[in-house]
Parts: sequence; C-alpha cells; structure tokens
Amino acid sequence: MLRVAVVGSGPSGVYAAQTLTQQREVPGVRVDVLDRLPAPYGLVRYGVAPDHEKIKSLQGSLRTVLEDERIRFLGNVEVGGELLPTARLLELYHAVVYCVGAARDRLLGIPGEERAGVHSATAFVSWYSGHPDTDPGAFDLTGVRSAVVIGAGNVAVDVTRMLARGAAELAPTDMPQAALGALGASGVREVHMVARRGPSQGKFTTKELRELGTLPGVGIRVEEAELALDPAYADPGAALPAVNRRNVEALRGWAASPPAEADRRIRLRFFLRPVEVLGDPDGGVSGVRFERTAPDERGAVTGTGGYEDIPAELVLRSVGYQGVPLPGLPFDPVTATVPHAAGRVLREGRASVGEYVAGWIKRGPTGVIGTNRPCAKETASSLLQDAGVLARRDLPEDPLPALRAAGLHPVEWPGWLAIESAEAALGRSLGRRSVKIPDWPGLLTAAHPTPP
Repeated sequence: MLRVAVVGSGPSGVYAAQTLTQQREVPGVRVDVLDRLPAPYGLVRYGVAPDHEKIKSLQGSLRTVLEDERIRFLGNVEVGGELLPTARLLELYHAVVYCVGAARDRLLGIPGEERAGVHSATAFVSWYSGHPDTDPGAFDLTGVRSAVVIGAGNVAVDVTRMLARGAAELAPTDMPQAALGALGASGVREVHMVARRGPSQGKFTTKELRELGTLPGVGIRVEEAELALDPAYADPGAALPAVNRRNVEALRGWAASPPAEADRRIRLRFFLRPVEVLGDPDGGVSGVRFERTAPDERGAVTGTGGYEDIPAELVLRSVGYQGVPLPGLPFDPVTATVPHAAGRVLREGRASVGEYVAGWIKRGPTGVIGTNRPCAKETASSLLQDAGVLARRDLPEDPLPALRAAGLHPVEWPGWLAIESAEAALGRSLGRRSVKIPDWPGLLTAAHPTPP
C-alpha cells in the first residue's frame, strides 16, 4: 500500500487524489486530503462568488471524489506549524503533495495604500464568502457612496458586481447573514473598475464581463475615447484571440448606448494607472489619483503625465496573487512558487524524495479551475513513477492517531457533513437556503457537537 498525504482540498488537491486512486498501474494507493480549514473545496467554497451557482456546483464533483473509500478528508489540520512540521508529515506518509495555492494578494506599491478603506479584493471576497479567518463585521458600507476597484480580471469583475447588486438578489445564495445585511445597507451608488491597460488586454472572460450589463437597477458607462486608445479597438477581428475580441465587442456596445437611468452605476475605465490613494484628515480614503497611460510600441503602457482623481470611500485592489512560503519547503521568492521538476519538489536542484507540488504553488496563479486537472495529473504521474522507491519506507499503519497525539483535532468527513447540516438549519431559521457559518467557533462546534 502507498499512503499519500495531499495538503489542500481545493480543485488541485482533489484532482491529485482522484488521479492517484483511479489509476491502475500502482494498486492500493490510499490518500488523506488534509486541509487547514474544517470545510473542504478550497476556493470553490471560499473564492467563487455566491451568485455564481453553476461554478459553485463543482462542489458536487469534488464531493464525489472525497467520498471515495480510498480517500479520507481530514480538516482542521495545519501543516507546517508547530504541531505538524513538514518533516513530521513525511514520516507519516510515503509521499506528500502540497496544493496550498497562492494565499497573498499583490500590493499596488503607491502612497496612501495603508489608509483605512483600502483593502484587497481577496479580503472582500473572503468576507462575503464566509471565510472563517475574516471578521464577519469587517466591511461597513453604509458610508460608502463611490468605490474604486483596481484591476481587470474576473476577481475585479466579481467584486464590482457584488458591490452593485441588490440584497434581494443575493438572499437566495449561501452568503453569511452579516455580509448580506451589510450589502443590503450599503450606500454604494457608483463603482469604478479601473485598468491600467486597454480593453483588448483585459483578463476577464466575456461571460463575467457581460453579466455586469444584466444587473437589475444598474447602469453601465464606458468611455468611447478610452476604448479608442487601444490599437486593437478599431479592428478587433484582425489580431485578437476570440475571448478578447468578444470583450471588446461587449464594451463597444455599451459605449455606443446612452447610459440608462439607474439607482446604481458601474463605470469601466481604461488606460489609468494608480499613483496615490488620497485621504481625509481622519486617515480614511477620499479617492484615488490615476495617471493616464498610453500604449507603446512594445505592447505595454507608459505614463503620459496627465492625471485624474476619482472620488471614493472604498478602494479594492485586484492586481494578482502570490504564493507564500510554507515552513520546511523550499521557495523561490522571484516566482513565489516552490521549485519543482514535473511536480517533484527540488531542493538545491535535486528532487526531494516523497515531496511534490500541484496547483498555484507549483505554477503560479494562472488558469481557470479546469487548468488544475492536467497540472495535478502531471504531478501524480511523477509520484507514481517514483512509487517503487517511496513504498520501501516502513510507516505507521494509520497516521491519524499520530496526528491526534500531536494535539491536532481533525475534522473527518462526518464532521463536515455535520457542518453542512448546521448551515442548512441556519438557513431555514433565517428563511433562506443554506447559509454559511463564517467563524471558527461556529464551524468547529457544528463539526463536533456536544452529545445530548
């Protein structure tokens, strides 16, 4: 039997576990999927917007994998900490696959970024998604009239949409009650989504972009003059990939239509680079100063020396993610990934026996959810090629007693099912569908209920 630990229960971790157990070349593989959180599914649970039910339905596929008898879910297990160092984990398993994602957002690196009212889009997403590391009361939007979202990817589109949506549209989702109440009491009337480059270089997908134009009571405004600065704008069909071409066509349609009267408005801005967060005397945010950019001959943009201030009481930066070092694993600070060769962790240029990576910590924060499947398959294939060497080590019959002896309190699959039941009951009590429990005590109490 080959016993493997997969650290992380998001798509890359689950796909790695699935590949390892469903192949036939190495029989008898057993996988423990460990997660720091008591709930599985990673960013599918805590990163996908609650109103994107089709994408969130992927949880059903991940659930089917985790219910396989050859796979065991162990939540509430933090790897790399004092209780479970990475070296100890390798003493309990023949191999360890780290699928820990990219947990840190990038900074803008501009003056005023430290002001109250400036947040990462990651923090905002975690808040409305009920991540237990986030204070349920972290965002008070009652005094916010104008918000600026800096970025041009799907996360930027998500947070823009959530700021503009009405609470009645979000009530059927699993959003925590506190976040739903805060968005319902929001004073936001205008959301500016601002990109430093042009419309043809946006990283959002067309479906998510077009969704902004379907929100009830929300108007879209796009500046034709800003779109025209993009060299590809005049003839997008000639040089652009299909997705970028469709994005430009959607923006062109909005720019050609007069803004409709609406309670709330989304403004999509291009060729503006943030240079300073402006503030009030109390240390809060009053706006963002942008420099107008222009495309250059290299396909990048350069500053023009012209500036524009956009008033705002809330600023969300959405300019990418970075991996963070896990104690005990090598880390490349330039790429913010773990050095590897086909998924095998490299220490001083040589493959470390029994250690592997998959997902964003392997390749960086690129691709969509489906990209994790071939990435995980490559890593699993490398592990299986090494199986003859890995299986020679004698291990404890079951690592679970050792984890408990170290002071850990794993949440097994029945504990997760108890959390699901508690969230369904919470939703019924609020007249809603299932509602997420957004805090550690609530999750752990639900997972380990006190016997009557």
